[in-house]
Amino acid sequence: MDELVALVAKKTGMPEAQAKVAVETVINFLKEKLPAPIASQIDGVISGGGLASTLGGLFK
Repeated sequence: MDELVALVAKKTGMPEAQAKVAVETVINFLKEKLPAPIASQIDGVISGGGLASTLGGLFK
């Protein structure tokens, strides 16, 4: 998540603390709106698990 926070801070010019709040808000929104099997994979993707390896478990 740190990489995403840094990217948001860089692209928007907002301080990292504020970017972190924005990223967490979006992540929590997505978790609430997506179907449970997909929402449960978000933390794995954000923590650096990689999209392919994380989502690969959904199709087995």
